[in-house]
Amino acid sequence: MTVRLSKSRGWRRRFLRSASLRQIACWVAHCYIRFVYLTNRWSVEGGDWTRWLTREGRTFICAFWHGRLLMMPLAWHGLTPFHMLISAHRDGRIIAGAMTYFGIETIAGSTSRGGSSALREILKRLKDGGCVGITPDGPRGPAMTVSIGIVNIARLAGVPIVPVTYATSRRRELATWDRFHFALPFGRGVFLFGEPIEIAAELDETGIENVRCLLETRLVEMVREADWLVGHKAPALTAGDGGDRAAGRAAGY
Repeated sequence: MTVRLSKSRGWRRRFLRSASLRQIACWVAHCYIRFVYLTNRWSVEGGDWTRWLTREGRTFICAFWHGRLLMMPLAWHGLTPFHMLISAHRDGRIIAGAMTYFGIETIAGSTSRGGSSALREILKRLKDGGCVGITPDGPRGPAMTVSIGIVNIARLAGVPIVPVTYATSRRRELATWDRFHFALPFGRGVFLFGEPIEIAAELDETGIENVRCLLETRLVEMVREADWLVGHKAPALTAGDGGDRAAGRAAGY
């Protein structure tokens, strides 16, 4: 078992180090995302929020769980430039490469690791009129737990955070730390946009934590709703994995 696992990890490392193999993987990933999108019947709820912000000339941050990343390139309205914060790890390079096929530029780093350079780049992109997508529980979790970084970035930039998620009726839930929602073709799908969360520039630590808990709770609730809309009786991750904890912290428990 140990030998087999070691060989598997060695093959994976060699694959990720090969630029040509990574390029092929990026192309295949983007083709699969388009195939899933074209073969599902999609609906959008709350999409007017981002269009309204764009018409008002405002930029914003889109927040979505790492486990719901796959179909996010096709949730974007395309009216303004869109960027995604992606891990600088080799795995992240494949995701970043796939995003370029959708006209999405990526920013290497995270809200914790490589934070200073990523922060400067995010603030610049927002100032230039673009919008930025961030997985607030990425790149390593814990799943469905919002890090404080995304709230601080929004506060510094003076932009709202728009929670976003998606669900498909046909899917596989992968045995990964984020229980990745691997969408399958030939079903139904829904993109769900939440009301923008405004962050006041003068918030203290307590206020920032309250916003963090609000975003976490909102995203967990939206995952449950999106799953229900496509016919799942229970979400892939329940509120006890994120939203109930957030509500408890906000109440001081």
